[in-house]
Amino acid sequence: MTQAKDDPLAMRISRVLAERIIAGALAPGERLRQGPIAEEFGASHMPVREAFRRLESQGLVVSEPRRGVRVAGFSQAEVKEVAEMRAALEVLALRHAAPHLTRAILDAAEEATRAGDHAGDVEAWEEANRLFHRTLLAPCAMPRLLRTIDDLQAASARFLFSGWRAEWEAPTDRDHRAILAALRAGNVDLAALVLGRHVQWIGPRGQDQAGRPAGRRAGP
Repeated sequence: MTQAKDDPLAMRISRVLAERIIAGALAPGERLRQGPIAEEFGASHMPVREAFRRLESQGLVVSEPRRGVRVAGFSQAEVKEVAEMRAALEVLALRHAAPHLTRAILDAAEEATRAGDHAGDVEAWEEANRLFHRTLLAPCAMPRLLRTIDDLQAASARFLFSGWRAEWEAPTDRDHRAILAALRAGNVDLAALVLGRHVQWIGPRGQDQAGRPAGRRAGP
């Protein structure tokens, strides 16, 4: 099976499996078997093993002796860790991106926030939310940092889907608008402060998006 050079088979397998884990189609503790996955993608076992390694580095699966590869669960400590890491790294990226943020980029980020306001389900809202963050942070031009942030945002999405799917109500994101207003005014320090607080907020019950009631302030 021929793949484009920038999309090898192992990466495609890991991306599809990651989407299933994040969306909850593959539940915590569920075993991932090499044979059926290799058959599904028309692949040998080698790219499947590479995909598993990638998923393990993202914290989405765990490999256990004699038990194989299973979908990872997550604890409240992990939720808090991801939130704190995102806060630190996204603020760093924003400070490097700020000198390169044009009016067109800020307008695009604002449009992503408006799309989130009108999202019909949690998946659409999360996609719009992630687009907002990526739009503002991409101009930092630090690819390794951005890849790490992408992995953390994927973890955040998984927490979000686990807690909000049953009681979804599209929120209005005041923090996004406050960040944009600060950036338009040239106040990078304020934008960074709001972003760090926004990403790190873990909810009234000591939980991240995984347990936050719908209809509150929008999540990161």
